[in-house]
Amino acid sequence: MQRRQGNGLAIVLIVLGAIMLMGIALPLIHGMFRLLFPVLLVVLGYYGIKSGRKVIGWVVLFIGIMSLIAKLSWIIGPLLGIALVVWGISVLKGRRNGTY
Repeated sequence: MQRRQGNGLAIVLIVLGAIMLMGIALPLIHGMFRLLFPVLLVVLGYYGIKSGRKVIGWVVLFIGIMSLIAKLSWIIGPLLGIALVVWGISVLKGRRNGTY
């Protein structure tokens, strides 16, 4: 039996494919790939900008950022609400002291 150097990736792909086909840990894999793809687009867009392909890099980066914002909107909304409340309180405290 002949053993090659590049078999590690092939074995990982076969195991991931078998796990997905059997339905084992599908929610876990779905959760990882749900965020992994937009992050990968952001990284590829940044790499494209740095390597000189600015137009396609900015397009891929923009798509990745928009997709990541959409995926993380469940946490961005409450954080924005908390930030607005804290900012409003700081403005009220500032007005009482006579400074803004």
